[in-house]
Amino acid sequence: MINRRSIITFAALGAVSALAIMAGGTITVHAANKELKIGFVGVTSGAAAAWGTSNVRSMQTRATWINETGGVKIGDETYDINIVTFDDQKDPKRAIAGMEKMAQEGIHYVVGPNVDDGAAAVRPVAESKGIIYFPYAFPKELYTPPASNAVLGMIANYQSAPAIYKYLMENRGVKKVAFVAANESDPLSQRDGGVAAAKALGLEVVAATDVYQNDTRDFTPVLTPIVLQKPDLLVLSGVAPGNAPLLIRAARELGYEGLISTETAQDAKVLEEGAGELANGFISVGGASTPDIASDTMKEFVDRYTKMFGEYNDESNTKVYALEYIIETLKANPAAIDNVEEFKKTIDTFSAPNPYLKDDAKLTYVGMTSFGQKRQLSVPMVVTEYRDGKFETLFVAEVD
Repeated sequence: MINRRSIITFAALGAVSALAIMAGGTITVHAANKELKIGFVGVTSGAAAAWGTSNVRSMQTRATWINETGGVKIGDETYDINIVTFDDQKDPKRAIAGMEKMAQEGIHYVVGPNVDDGAAAVRPVAESKGIIYFPYAFPKELYTPPASNAVLGMIANYQSAPAIYKYLMENRGVKKVAFVAANESDPLSQRDGGVAAAKALGLEVVAATDVYQNDTRDFTPVLTPIVLQKPDLLVLSGVAPGNAPLLIRAARELGYEGLISTETAQDAKVLEEGAGELANGFISVGGASTPDIASDTMKEFVDRYTKMFGEYNDESNTKVYALEYIIETLKANPAAIDNVEEFKKTIDTFSAPNPYLKDDAKLTYVGMTSFGQKRQLSVPMVVTEYRDGKFETLFVAEVD
């Protein structure tokens, strides 16, 4: 479990975090290097903990790797990377406190928050304190003008949902779809986006208003009327990793035989432990890599992550990118180290080799179609199907 204020400090006098100690990791420090702090504010406890834990572990793994190999050169200086973390417990008020903490420590680049409410709540602090942040949250107003300090770190549901539904219509014969969501702003927003996408594709929506409380543990009463509608596809809109296996199990035990999907990333271990074979066939947006496209650097990242933490989360194939984009953009314009306006100037023309994909893949910023400006990381849209304890690639796409 990641403590809410755990910090890995890579300077010569810094303390090695409990996580690194437990993982048996060795951190090499270079006393002559300067320190570059990168923050994380997001959820690492509760039902949605897997989302933020994947962020933090990805950042820690990559930072340790960079520091072990001498740090990163930005302009005329070489830096060791210091990851400063804050668990917002999926509470917008705590997210604000976390972002204020980052500002107090002079941190200009922060990964997170992981949910819509938190990402919206921290916007005033980020904009007033000169912080660029990378949410894993989908409200378009965070990324469209006049907003300019947030950069979407993953594929949004309104980008992935049409692709998933279209694929299932063409390849699995889906005609009728039902939606169920937690009674919170994130999943409700994703449900509404999914319903709109389904209708636009010509699907028959047989359930679009059914909700549950996020602390529900018996989903039978919620799902019974939906299952009676006999949809071909049941969409668990915005479902937290801790709730997904409970919903899947309840649906299957009610006799539902159709497909189940979500546009949020999931944790294979949590699915295996919570639903076992009943989760087979569950479709979700996975990490931004597959064996076919993963480079040797990505394979080494997975190996290092696994050795450091004893397990791996497929979602980290996406979460590894945020720190990489921050560092590479700073390398492209060293003046952005202490000036986020310089960072923004660099976004439109930025391009660098993508170390995690084969061939000539590039790191670039996208989002013109969705947001009218480049405020999204370009990562592959990898849609996966869970099968016997692991995710298998269903298809790969991209957004512009």
